[in-house]
Amino acid sequence: MIDKTNIRIYACAVKDRKVLVLHEEYAGELLMKLPGGGLEFGEGILDCLHREFEEELNAKIRIVDHLYTQENFQQSRFRSNEQLLAIYYIVEIIDETDFIILDPCIEKTEWISIDTQENNFPLPVDQIAFEKLKERFRN
Repeated sequence: MIDKTNIRIYACAVKDRKVLVLHEEYAGELLMKLPGGGLEFGEGILDCLHREFEEELNAKIRIVDHLYTQENFQQSRFRSNEQLLAIYYIVEIIDETDFIILDPCIEKTEWISIDTQENNFPLPVDQIAFEKLKERFRN
């Protein structure tokens, strides 16, 4: 039975027609995902995104635009009693000189092309967000 909602806030950090992805171990699985994480009680959505970038990557960001808010029901892949709600923004990293992986679960970062035909995100809502990002940046 689903009795909880997990609100997730993610970012598409875009540079030179590439988006930043994290390769992260979570619940015993290696995932390719967009930077971000869970909204904490008493925290605003944009505050969450700034905090996640500082905690995970020691990076400050500038919010550029809202990209996508999940519209369909999605049960958590990792917790059967949770419903997910994910919100995505387009951001820019302000100063990459301070960029360093701080979260021990993140194995590496990678910039992938927005122009690729592939969509290798394992999580369904990330797949949708990546398609929305590609649509936004079509020539």
